[in-house]
Amino acid sequence: MASKDATETVRADAAGIARAAGILRVGGLVAVPTETVYGLAARADSAEAVARIYEAKGRPSFNPLIVHVSGRREAERLATLPAATDVVMEQCWPGPLTLVCPLRADANLAPAVTAGLPTVALRCPSHPVMQALLAACDFPLAAPSANRSGFVSPTSAAHVLATLDGRIDAVLDDGKKCEAGIESTILAIRDNGDWDELRPGPVDLEGLHRFLWPRPEPRIGQGDSGIEAPGQLSSHYAPGKPVRLNAEQAEAVEFLIGFGPVEGDVTLSKDGDLTEAASRLYACLHVAAHSNRSRIAVAPVPETGIGRAINDRLRRAAA
Repeated sequence: MASKDATETVRADAAGIARAAGILRVGGLVAVPTETVYGLAARADSAEAVARIYEAKGRPSFNPLIVHVSGRREAERLATLPAATDVVMEQCWPGPLTLVCPLRADANLAPAVTAGLPTVALRCPSHPVMQALLAACDFPLAAPSANRSGFVSPTSAAHVLATLDGRIDAVLDDGKKCEAGIESTILAIRDNGDWDELRPGPVDLEGLHRFLWPRPEPRIGQGDSGIEAPGQLSSHYAPGKPVRLNAEQAEAVEFLIGFGPVEGDVTLSKDGDLTEAASRLYACLHVAAHSNRSRIAVAPVPETGIGRAINDRLRRAAA
């Protein structure tokens, strides 16, 4: 579809979802809320539509996309699923877990979706709007985060429009902020049964692995074969200003994002709640990016539970 002067905002009701499905059917781009962040959807079986994702985002062509599916049956049509994925899907799908699996030769996905890799990243989202959109489409949807590449991810329709207005056809607005507020955990299950965490996120893989199989432990952060999934670039989620981490107090030119006892101009969580901090991370970074201070400081966040994912995003934002 042709570029517009402004992006259409569509209510995320039945009529809006039908409108979005129609735009996608003819190769357009629609931003859609999920439980993690807003995704930028396009039909994954169209090379032209997928190319528009990369163009709108300014995304490097070697950075693969996540394909959203309605469930296991659709996943089986796109990938060869290692045996261990069955029990993982039972525990985590629908939800904020992306699985990297061997790509089927007959998957009929545009080559750019997988960036030429022999694997494909699959997620079954739990958000009712994305699930309704998947049900309305008889084609697979690729959907990376709905923002310009490298910038802060969006957790509201306003965040989407801040960087993509006029570059995409529509945004489905459900009037809410994304609940988890941080991108999905990405897990690769290898043919030999090894687990590699390619990106930390809301799902605690160590806890999940202990629950399912006491030994061996998953290899956390051990994906070592280059870029296999989104979010692995060393510099990512950037707010456009220098970022200083583990700050107990702000310098004169800094906008301070607080946490727990460290008060700031805004706070991730006054009570030190890591789940709340994850849900507010990108909203706080957006506020800091638009402040009149030239630099950003962020209070220390514990490296436990979802704090690992928060710190992963902050380190990449500061790179």
